[in-house]
Amino acid sequence: MSTAQGPDPLPADASQERRAPVRVGLVQINNSFSGQNYLPYSVALLQTYVQKMSADPGLYDFLPPLYKRVRIADAVESLKDADLVGFSTYVWNGRISLEIARRLKALRPGIVIVFGGPHVPDQPEAFLRANPQIDLAVHNEGERTFLKLLEGFSDRDAWQSLPGVSMVKADGSFVRNPNIDRVRDLDEIPSPFLEGAFDSIMAANPSESWIGLWETNRGCPFRCTFCDWGSATAAKVTKFGEERLYREVDWFADKKIEYIFCCDANFGIQKRDVDIANYVAGIKKETGYPVALSVQNTKNATERAYETQKILSDAGLNKGVALSMQSVDMTTLEAIKRDNISLGTYMELQRRFTRDKVETYSDLILGLPGETYESFVKGVDQLIENGQHNRIQFNNLSILPNAEMGDAAYQAKYGMVTVESKIINIHGERIELDDDVPEVQDLVVATAAMPLADWRRTRIFCWMTALLHFDKLFQIPLILAHGISGISYRDMIEAFMAADAKRFPMIAEINAYFHKEAESIQQGGSEYVFSKEYLGIYWPADEFIFVELTAKGKFDAFYAEAGKLLAETVSAKAAGLPMDIIDEAIRLNHSLVHQPFAKDNLKIRLSYDLLDYWHKVRGGEQASLTEKPLAIEIDRTAKPYDDFQKWCREIVWWGNKKGAYLYSPRSAAITPELAGHY
Repeated sequence: MSTAQGPDPLPADASQERRAPVRVGLVQINNSFSGQNYLPYSVALLQTYVQKMSADPGLYDFLPPLYKRVRIADAVESLKDADLVGFSTYVWNGRISLEIARRLKALRPGIVIVFGGPHVPDQPEAFLRANPQIDLAVHNEGERTFLKLLEGFSDRDAWQSLPGVSMVKADGSFVRNPNIDRVRDLDEIPSPFLEGAFDSIMAANPSESWIGLWETNRGCPFRCTFCDWGSATAAKVTKFGEERLYREVDWFADKKIEYIFCCDANFGIQKRDVDIANYVAGIKKETGYPVALSVQNTKNATERAYETQKILSDAGLNKGVALSMQSVDMTTLEAIKRDNISLGTYMELQRRFTRDKVETYSDLILGLPGETYESFVKGVDQLIENGQHNRIQFNNLSILPNAEMGDAAYQAKYGMVTVESKIINIHGERIELDDDVPEVQDLVVATAAMPLADWRRTRIFCWMTALLHFDKLFQIPLILAHGISGISYRDMIEAFMAADAKRFPMIAEINAYFHKEAESIQQGGSEYVFSKEYLGIYWPADEFIFVELTAKGKFDAFYAEAGKLLAETVSAKAAGLPMDIIDEAIRLNHSLVHQPFAKDNLKIRLSYDLLDYWHKVRGGEQASLTEKPLAIEIDRTAKPYDDFQKWCREIVWWGNKKGAYLYSPRSAAITPELAGHY
């Protein structure tokens, strides 16, 4: 209402000048992968939640997020004008995040530093006292708490009562509040994809090739002691709405995001996951995107795990199905609280996928509590016997701070010996910034059940198994020798580990190399072998030997020694077998291994149908060896490799999961007309 004197005066609070917005920096540093970078999904969730749920979003000004590893000085420069910086931390960015925070605090003591993510210990007092640059830590889900932090920015004392936070107060006392309740209806959390949280960062970095991180649910019902997932989520699984997920898939396709990593602990645990897999497959068929969707299988739900992975495989969305067993020893499974996960599920899935021509690879962890050399090797033999001829990924055990295994009493119970080791990605590049700090992990290199010497022996067995069987250098002779003589795979592999240095100098040299690498790991050395000559990346030791044998022209000599050793080993176990069959298998395998600079196609003659036998065994079928003269032609020139580095990349590196190390031969029965050509 107006009067002759003019408009009514404004209320006192409205007449106050609007305060400047809080400038918020967000940091989620991920490692680059083959020149690609992950969209910073975790911090985008925080930003989107604040912008959608705040009573006044204009009070907060978000700076561009820091999403990849850069010089620490450059990171500080990009964040120094923030009032508050939130860090999402895990094993791959913990130390660089702490150092950026330390320098920011030294530069601007009034800046507020907030740490969250799985790398913040659940019992954080020692961590916070050791890192006084951190003002406050947030535990478990952070969206609700982060909004409350910003809303209370002008009243820091109120932060002390926020659920799910911890801090060291100015008077030196410590606060650790109970966690905030988890979000039960996940659609309360707006989608950063659909709300445009990534639009500005993608526009500002047009040359980046992005990898998408994607959640369809949160939580894990299992409590494996080496993992921080189940313990963090109280064994309950919550879900995002299906319609939202479908629109996110549309977003990935529209933005031409090639690779999606699904962050679910157990994809396939929900009935609707079959529909989700079908939708992604349909969008790929329609648009070409995404190219690949990486998921982590549900445990125990055999039918849905099979169905979802079959859908993804048929659509070309995966390179192979991961069967993450970790161990097949019941004593070990009980020690790591995984005995409620059915091994039968994994074995049945492996058989079914093999029959359907879907490649699988199995995960085993070396150094788990209770595992012995004998139980580990027996488990490997069992998996190969069950039909795993594509790949076993042998992972070294490392300790996560919030896993049950991170507890000192647990480690003491099982006599676990750890060393601090730099975190190196398999096939990763050596990133050398002049201003950086390396990330480290606590790697388990011995236990009471697997002392130091046994750990080394087990590690060597893993590399030798990979080289001979899974890198396909000697797979055909091993499968044949096992089939016709009954000799176990482990006996043959252990024979290579025990090769006499005088009679088998090259194989002994490989053993010595593996032994040296195992000792190096136990002393804190890298898990992988860096080679400046071969792509400038870190190789698994077995693949490095594969490359070295090729680069140094030692392939023929290797096969000569390996053939002699295998013949002696089989004869000792099963005297009287026709060794000419094994000789043919060795010659066939030798000819099939993909090599660079091949100028001619190969023609070889066999007396037995070894190709049919090998294919049937690999395919999980009943196989019998038949005497059948065959002409084998191996086309080595249709796709030649005249560039050694390209061969290293495309055959050895990219062949890791799919086992594409061998040429595809053509065979025909030998007729009188063909006889003179072979």
